[in-house]
Amino acid sequence: MTELFVLQTKPSLVILNYYMFELTVVESFSAAHSLRNYQGPCEKLHGHNFKVEATISCKNLNKLSMGMDFKEIKQILKDILKKLDHTFLNELPYFKHINPTSEEIARFIHAEMKSRLSNNCKMKCVSVWENDKSKVTYTEDER
Repeated sequence: MTELFVLQTKPSLVILNYYMFELTVVESFSAAHSLRNYQGPCEKLHGHNFKVEATISCKNLNKLSMGMDFKEIKQILKDILKKLDHTFLNELPYFKHINPTSEEIARFIHAEMKSRLSNNCKMKCVSVWENDKSKVTYTEDER
C-alpha cells in the first residue's frame, strides 16, 4: 500500500507526501537507420550504439522488500531490444511509416515495456542515448 505521511500542518494547509519507489535499468543495442525527409547527413543510412535507460515506479514492495526484481525488469527490456538490435530500423513494422528518430524509439520501448508490467508497477520513462552527449526521454502525461 502507498504510504501517506503528513509533512507539515498549518491552519488550512496540509502538505501530503506519497512515497513510491523508482527502479532504473540500463541496456544497449546497435542499429542502423536513416531519417526520412531530414535535411542533413542523418538522412543517409548510418548507425548508433544506443544506450537505453528504463525507469519504472512501484507503489508497494513484495515479500522480499522489492518493488520488482531488477533481473525481471532487465529481461523485459532485453527482450524488447532484441527486436531492434542489429537491424535497419526503417524496415521494422513499427517504423515503416514512423520516422525512426530517438524520440520514436523511446516511445516504442516505453509502450512495449508498459504492456508487460504488473499492476504494482508503472512505466515512468525511457531515455535513449544516441551517443555520450545526446539523449531523449519519453514519458506519458498522467492527467
